[in-house]
Amino acid sequence: MDWSAEEPNPKTQDIDTLPTLEVLRLIGDEDALVADAVRAELPAIAVVVEGAVEALASGGRLIYVGAGTSGRLGVLDAAECLPTYGVDREKVLAVLAGGAEAIASAVENAEDDPEAGAQAMRALDVCSADLVLGIASSGRTPYVVGALRQARMLGAATAALVGNREGPVAAAARSVVAPRTGPEAITGSTRMKAGTAQKMVLNMISTATMIRLGRTYGNLMVDMKPTNDKLRDRSARIVSAAARVDVEVAQRALAEADCEIKTAIVMLIMRESPEAARARLARAGGVVRRALEELREEERGQPGDAQCLREL
Repeated sequence: MDWSAEEPNPKTQDIDTLPTLEVLRLIGDEDALVADAVRAELPAIAVVVEGAVEALASGGRLIYVGAGTSGRLGVLDAAECLPTYGVDREKVLAVLAGGAEAIASAVENAEDDPEAGAQAMRALDVCSADLVLGIASSGRTPYVVGALRQARMLGAATAALVGNREGPVAAAARSVVAPRTGPEAITGSTRMKAGTAQKMVLNMISTATMIRLGRTYGNLMVDMKPTNDKLRDRSARIVSAAARVDVEVAQRALAEADCEIKTAIVMLIMRESPEAARARLARAGGVVRRALEELREEERGQPGDAQCLREL
């Protein structure tokens, strides 16, 4: 039988009698169990990532569905994909039981309505190109169950991120990720270990998906949108690191490339115009490494020109 977050934790039953430092140590000891629980689920997480890559590469969407803390974590992960990886806001999105109001406060009974979850899927015109990921610590949230069942009826791929592999949420999905983090330090407070595990898994899913889609070059965020001074500075440092040039040179290249990081990198490494760099990237499906490989192919067998390539 899988773990339930509602089971009392014998290690913390006297936590209210302890001084602050001991309370924190107990919580920290429980938190330390999360990483191993997530690691044990890596093969299952990989299945979800492959599904997300397939969905996004074919023009579909990655859609998170949840309630309460689980749903809010989905909202957070989806929101970060646009500034971090330049993904269209409509391609990675989150559905939260109770709507926008539920982000900051509880909306009573919103999670108990499976038909509302189903209606949310219909409203989004979910289809066979999409992947819908239901998130529920308890593994039994009716809203999420309704959404997943409807998504399957509409032909979408489905996955579940839960704390209870045997619950109805897992049963409604084709693939399941279920980190076993054990009872919470405070009984039933699944915003703690279960929530931390969900945050880690969602980070893995979105990050690995974007890597597989070519939205990084090495470990650099080359599709990031430089929308403020901090990100403009980071963009220059990314271009500088990728092309192995001074930051000032990177800044000039970014200005010529209309702040397109990928274009600036290819311009500098290939020593060509923004237009030529964009065309090269277009032929490579927007993947920097693939665009650079194109030049390697061009230069193969021409050692005299090899100096125009930097070691990557």
